[in-house]
Amino acid sequence: MDRDQFVKKVRTEVGLETQEQALGAIRVVLATMREHMAGREPHHLAAQLPQPIAEFLTPLENADARGERFSIAEFYARVAAKTGTDIAEAERRARVVVEVLSEAVSEGEMRDVRGHFSRDYESLFGTPVR
Repeated sequence: MDRDQFVKKVRTEVGLETQEQALGAIRVVLATMREHMAGREPHHLAAQLPQPIAEFLTPLENADARGERFSIAEFYARVAAKTGTDIAEAERRARVVVEVLSEAVSEGEMRDVRGHFSRDYESLFGTPVR
């Protein structure tokens, strides 16, 4: 999936007016995921994404860093704070971005990404986290 397809799909499914709003939602969700993931996983995920979307998973100042551990409620709260939306809208946007992300990268990569998140993140990924 190329950049334009990714952005258009997020824009359409979330119901955003502009491409810039869609890119903003993508940036915030991926950056929040990056905060949670450990080690080089953000880099591996970024390798399968088009620019500039891949850049939202960087910078990787310390590629061996341990990710922050926070609940799904905190995840949605961070997305809401960064996007200026309420929790329900943040959750909706995050779910759409992750759905499109799962279409854009390999199944194996999504499995690796999911492995960095606890079971309470099932609502974000739409499938059980193993």
